[in-house]
Amino acid sequence: MKRTDNQSKFDALRKEFSTFTFERQMVKRENGALFLAFDFNLDDRYHFRPTLEIPSRPFFDWDNIPERQLEALVFQIGMTELVSYWKIACPKRVVVKPFALTDSQKAFWKKLYYNGLGEFLYLNSITISEADLMELDSVPQLPMSFQGGIVWGKESMGSVKFEERTLVPIGGGKDSVVTLECLRNEMPAIPLIVNPRGATLNCVKTAGYKENEFIVINRTLDPTMLKLNAEGYLNGHTPFSALLAFISILVAFGSRSKYIALSNENSANESTVPGTNINHQYSKSVEFESDFRRYVAENLNDEVQYFSFLRPLSELQIAKLFSQCKAYHPVFRSCNAGSKTDSWCGKCPKCLFTWIILSPFLSREELTNIFGKDLMADASLQPILEELDGTAAVKPFECVGTVEEVRACLNATTETLESVEGQTNLDCFVPRNDAKRLSVAKVPESAEGPTVDEILSRFNTNHFLPPQFEQILKSRLYV
Repeated sequence: MKRTDNQSKFDALRKEFSTFTFERQMVKRENGALFLAFDFNLDDRYHFRPTLEIPSRPFFDWDNIPERQLEALVFQIGMTELVSYWKIACPKRVVVKPFALTDSQKAFWKKLYYNGLGEFLYLNSITISEADLMELDSVPQLPMSFQGGIVWGKESMGSVKFEERTLVPIGGGKDSVVTLECLRNEMPAIPLIVNPRGATLNCVKTAGYKENEFIVINRTLDPTMLKLNAEGYLNGHTPFSALLAFISILVAFGSRSKYIALSNENSANESTVPGTNINHQYSKSVEFESDFRRYVAENLNDEVQYFSFLRPLSELQIAKLFSQCKAYHPVFRSCNAGSKTDSWCGKCPKCLFTWIILSPFLSREELTNIFGKDLMADASLQPILEELDGTAAVKPFECVGTVEEVRACLNATTETLESVEGQTNLDCFVPRNDAKRLSVAKVPESAEGPTVDEILSRFNTNHFLPPQFEQILKSRLYV
């Protein structure tokens, strides 16, 4: 992805705009549904009101959550939404009015904003430290039924009795399918979808869920932000997975679900830019997961358990498990570019990586049926392949696996074909008379790394799975 030097624009906007304010939030319970809205403003010149709607489901019980507890849960979502609008002009001062923040809470948010905006800062060529990125001030006012200046915390919350039920966020790709398939026959599991689209809906329906058996979150962006983006204000990647994390905590309270099982794998910990902390998947990393769990336990509730079910695994191990989920092969989609049309674009890093990571387990014919064409016959994908296999200096800014996994898959495919036909590179993926094809030599021995079998034998112990979930995962992994 091309970098743009926006340092001077960043500096100029910070001089022009001094303060971004989180003014208030709105929470409405109505007929089993929940409606949320957040009011932000940029120097009182631009106003933003993003919204969230959670339609009614039979298992929701919003009415029995104490008002202050519900407000505090919603506030976390507002704090996460905030950064998407703040980044338009990146003013030095951020004022938060709904609740007071302690120093430790401010530290959590500043770290999340800085690391979650790592890609945004890098691609805009903006250099700034975490300490200087923003001043975070809280000026509590008296919203709704609150009395006086409140420092919120779990000790002031009501109690919710959680049940042995698991929320499973579904993104429409292979990872969340594997989590759902592993869990749905072992315990009560409820899929959760933010802004449903073809692939997410088709995946939960393939799993056998009816419409009122899974949770839908309808999130709406404020059009003023989109207008300012089009006018040339700063824009870029924000930590959506952190927003999903706080939404899932709110939904766990509403559905009385004790567990939230994400599908973030161990591969998400690898930096996108080697030698730095810049990671497109920061809010999917184990570092964020650890910080988030600590924050929730200290400030909201220490009973609900948020963890990534697939954290012990690599993308390669997940691909092996998914290759066995044949019913989902026609309906899953991991392509962001084709998400609106429920298709594979066949041109992006996500498409090519998904092909590569599945290639040790599915035939070329099966892969071609999934993607609608033979991606290894498209020479235009060569630059993307070089980013994926570590030949280029920087990985794609997408949710893709590690360089060593890609190399292992390429070598495995080459070795398999060599043993059959005596061929020496991936030209054997395509007909010999096809002039347009990927030309990928076998990875040099000095950079080969582990084999597919070696990666498949791993089980990373740096995870937060409760014991019963770890046992379920191991039982599926070592079948």
